Formats: sequence, structure tokens, C-alpha cells
Amino acid sequence: MTSANLSAPDATGTGDALPWRNSFAQLGESFFTRLQAQALPDPYWVGRNRGMARELGLQAEWFESRAALEAFTGNQVLPGSDPLASVYSGHQFGVWAGQLGDGRALLLGEIDTPSGPQEIQLKGAGKTPYSRMGDGRAVLRSSIREFLCSEAMHGLGIPTTRALCVTGSDAPVRREEIETAAVVARTSPSFIRFGHFEHFSYTGQHEQLKTLADYAIDRFYPACREAPQPYAALLEAVSARTAHLMAGWQAVGFCHGVMNTDNMSILGLTIDYGPFQFLDAFDPGHVCNHSDTQGRYAYNRQPNMAYWNLFCLGQALLPLIEDQEQALAALEPYKTLFPDALQARMRGKLGLADEQPEDKVLVDNTFKLLASNKVDYSIFWRRLNGFTAQSGHEPVRDLFFDRESFNAWALQYSQRLAGVDQGLRAGLMQKNNPKFVLRNHLGEEAIRAAKLKDFSGVDTLLALLQAPFEEHPGHDSFAGFPPDWASSIEISCSS
Repeated sequence: MTSANLSAPDATGTGDALPWRNSFAQLGESFFTRLQAQALPDPYWVGRNRGMARELGLQAEWFESRAALEAFTGNQVLPGSDPLASVYSGHQFGVWAGQLGDGRALLLGEIDTPSGPQEIQLKGAGKTPYSRMGDGRAVLRSSIREFLCSEAMHGLGIPTTRALCVTGSDAPVRREEIETAAVVARTSPSFIRFGHFEHFSYTGQHEQLKTLADYAIDRFYPACREAPQPYAALLEAVSARTAHLMAGWQAVGFCHGVMNTDNMSILGLTIDYGPFQFLDAFDPGHVCNHSDTQGRYAYNRQPNMAYWNLFCLGQALLPLIEDQEQALAALEPYKTLFPDALQARMRGKLGLADEQPEDKVLVDNTFKLLASNKVDYSIFWRRLNGFTAQSGHEPVRDLFFDRESFNAWALQYSQRLAGVDQGLRAGLMQKNNPKFVLRNHLGEEAIRAAKLKDFSGVDTLLALLQAPFEEHPGHDSFAGFPPDWASSIEISCSS
């Protein structure tokens, strides 16, 4: 295990040290390939998350420096870091894709923080042995989207990888058209995916599979070690975290777009922000990924797709669990944990502190009402904060073209609110119904400006999304209805 000074004296002039290591590198060379990032010419800052830098213990002066810019673009190696690209496999759109891996990402290592060790990874840092036919690069538009959405999800209280910064370069990158390159520095306690386990299971490397599972248990799920079957306990623990993650997604109207097993975190984190979208008009069958022609990852299918992915993880762990029935039993709690967690989140959005038998019907009716009227999802919930049983609150009613159906629902909701402490209700709704989410058109406007070297839109969105429940006077336009052109935005797996 190596340690060095992340904030090197020649970079900051202070000499303050941070421990730097790479525990993943100790798993063995079957798990990765060591290599350096490929440099990009004339990098520039696109966005910096100074709050995240403070959480990591990075010195403010150094984080503003040219040395930091070069380091997080991949042009200079941070002292003591041990860059590597990991290998994994996975199912993509329901089909076994074989070996995949970090085709454009490099894990630099991890540092200690008050909340525990955090890995730092550069995404878009150049070709690796796992790039297949790719160029190993990320483009400006997708990098801005990941940078902003990572922090938007964190602000919403939904488990996620985090984003430290994004840098850009005018180096050309070919996608559907010529774009420019960018690199996202992202952080997480771990970037291990379901696909890491699938890789070693499907290739018959069961010793490595056990090494990886033991690492995950000892590092992240130590209670599983005391279970009669630790690897079944690991599967059950991952299933539980995934169930709560799906509840968070569904409650806030988030569509991931590409829920392949290689995009599922072993820690129950949202990972790999590609063709994501927050719902505008509520459509349960909405497909945000233009590449998903079969609608496999539609909004209303995400919970079942998560279970399907967990089933794949269970299959991968079978050589260690050795009992198919025990593996299936480890998945079973998901079927109750997810709906219970979703109901709890929806009660919070409705301002209901306690659980009553009729709440499930109320929640179901709310979803049906929103869908039949194609109501803007985020605006409905935010306006509902001001709903009163006496008037039904006209700003909410005005969202519906079918007033009779709304009136019937409002009566049901009003009856449920009888006896509810209104102060408690208001507090619950205030922290469960965000004013700001990263709508596609907001991201698109920031991206268009960034292409002209105007990054003020990125900075503004970052500030709003990190505190999405606050009012932010003067920024109401960021919480309004999407413009007509927003529906024409197409997002796909290309980035």
C-alpha cells in the first residue's frame, strides 16, 4: 500500500498531506491494467465542485491552480496515484455482451475523507485495453450532463457517484458529428459494478470471483461476514440497497436510460449518467434513450429491470453461494422492499408522516391522475406544497384539463389530510418536492453556452441543483415549464 501527498508541495506551496492509496489494485492483475491517461491539449475548466473538493480535503488554492487543471485532465499524474482501468463484463439491453471494462475511465486511487475512503476516477482519459473500437474519449455535452446530474441526484438525497470537476479541450472527437473532448473527475467509495462479478463468473475465474466478493464484504458489507452464507448475504444486501435506489428514482421521476448490468453499482448508487432524463409531462411508459428502440428501460420498467439485473448478479455469485434456492431467497426481499420504500417516499411527497391503509390507493390514484392528464411531474409536486383542503388550491387545479377527475382526487386527498398536523405536513413536502431538477432543456442551454466558452450556465445550474428544495429567488425561470423545443431533444448512448 502506497501513500503520498495528493496536494503536492510544488502544487500548493503548503505541504499538507493527504493519504493516497489504491486498495482495488491489491486484488491482483487479473482485475485491471495499469496505464496512464492520454494527454489533451490546452485544457480549460468547464465546471468545479468546490464543495466536493472540500469534502475530499483538497486545498482550495490548489484546486484553483493550473496544476489541478492538468491533473484532472489526465495530463499530469497526481503524486502517489496508481492509475488503472478495470475489466468487467455485462448484459447490455438484456443480451450478454461479454468482456467490457473501463474503456475510457481510469481509477487514480482513493483518499481518506471524514465520510470514509473515496475513489477518484477520470472519465474520458483516453484509450484503454477495454475500449474495443472506441476512442476512449468523452465529449463536452455528455460530460457536463454527468457533472451536473451527479450533483443533482446528491442534492435530491438519492445515492449516487459524485462529480468533482469537468475539464474541456478543443481536441476533436468524432461522434454523430465532430465534437470536443472533456474529462469528468468523479468520486465514489467504489466503482465496482455487477459486471465485475459477471466477468469472473462467466470466464470461470472463480478464485478471482471469491477475491472480489470478499473485498466487497470486508470493505462495504462487513455484517455479511457473520451470516451463515456470506455471499448470499452480500446478494441480499445489494438487493436491499438497489430497492431503495429504485424507489428514489421513481419518486423523483428520474429515468436512467441504460440500466445494463455493467451500469449497476454494487453499492446501490446511481452510476454512469448517459441518456438520463427527469420527466416533464408524466408518462409512465416514457423512454428517454433514443437508442432504446424496444423501450426496455422505460420509466415504469426500471424497478423490474433492476430486479432482472440483480438476478444476473445472483447467477454470477452462484459458484460461491452453491445453492440456487438460497440465491433466489436472497433476492426475494426486493419484491417487498421496493414497493414499501416507494410508498414511504410518496407519503413524504404528499406530506403524510404516518401510514394509513388507504395510502396505497391514494398514491396509485395520484399516478393515474398525473398520467391521464400528462401533468408536469415536478411542477405538480412543488405546487402541491401549497394545497389546502378548503380550496383545493387553484395553482394545482390549473395543471389539469380534466377538472372533474382532479376534484375527485382532491376530495380523496383532503379527507386523508383531516387531522394531519399542517406544520409537519409542510415540512415534509418542502424537503421531498424539489423546485429544481435537471431538465433536458436546462442542460442543453448550458451545453450550448459552454461550446462558446461561456460556463456561467454550468455554474448556475450546479448551485441550484445542489440545493434543489430551496426557493433561490430570481431563478424561477429554471423551475418553469419546458419550452416547446424541449420535446425535440434526443439523447442516446453516444457520448
